[in-house]
Amino acid sequence: MPNGRRAVLRLAAALGATAAVGVFAADRLSAPDRAAGPGPGGTPGSGTGAGPGSAGPAAGPQAGTARLHPNAYRLQPMTAYAPPAYRRALPPVRQRPFLSVSGAGRSMVLTFDDGPDPRYTPGILDTLRRYDCRAMFFVCGEMAVENQDLLRRMAAEGHVVGNHSWSHPLIPGLRPSRIRDELGSTSEVVERALGTAPLWYRAPYGAWNRHSFEIGAELGMEPLAWTVDTLDWQEPGTDSIVRRVLDGAAPGVVVLNHDAGGDRSQSVAALRRYLPELLDAGYHVTVPRR
Repeated sequence: MPNGRRAVLRLAAALGATAAVGVFAADRLSAPDRAAGPGPGGTPGSGTGAGPGSAGPAAGPQAGTARLHPNAYRLQPMTAYAPPAYRRALPPVRQRPFLSVSGAGRSMVLTFDDGPDPRYTPGILDTLRRYDCRAMFFVCGEMAVENQDLLRRMAAEGHVVGNHSWSHPLIPGLRPSRIRDELGSTSEVVERALGTAPLWYRAPYGAWNRHSFEIGAELGMEPLAWTVDTLDWQEPGTDSIVRRVLDGAAPGVVVLNHDAGGDRSQSVAALRRYLPELLDAGYHVTVPRR
């Protein structure tokens, strides 16, 4: 091998050995027992207080915690400089509620108000699960707080839980502070049960006003009304409810049903009949996205 090439190889080997020694020396100098501050009765840099009159290792819950070598943090993320958690933007203040939804093909939305009621809501959930369909449940806070197990079942089975006020009052007759209480208290119950607050709300009786739109938007909710009213709250008979739904079926339609607020056995029975007919007719029963 030419003398010049041998000289270059020797120089590279010497530099590599020097770098390795430097790394090992830095690691030893940064070991926990030398990097620690003054220990009880010790001197700066001792870390153990092993000098004369030392009180020994510090007591307390941190005393037995092993300290990681600084090199252990080399691959850890710099969380102190991480961007803040994503927060959903507040919706705009509407002047009227949504009456229908847009979607691909023959999509429809089924909604149920006033619950959850342990007498009727489980039967509705059973039918929806049987046909693998999702729906929206606009719950009243005074019902939701007593039936949080049903709220959790709704969410677990893919349904959307919306806000229908606390006590089902006529919203336009309330002061803004009372509207805030009605909507805010219900959102809190839902959030405690499900971990997330409602993203949709519906005014009782479909009676909205400017304050309700403003407060709903402040709470992060969009207003949703309906296209087809089954009038099941009048208890008109199962046949009448079924006929109203099938006659009003169309792409984007939002159907109003009830699972509480009275005897809703007709609503439960009607769903068992009209849901498979809607599916056979090519409709896709779904929920809106936000």
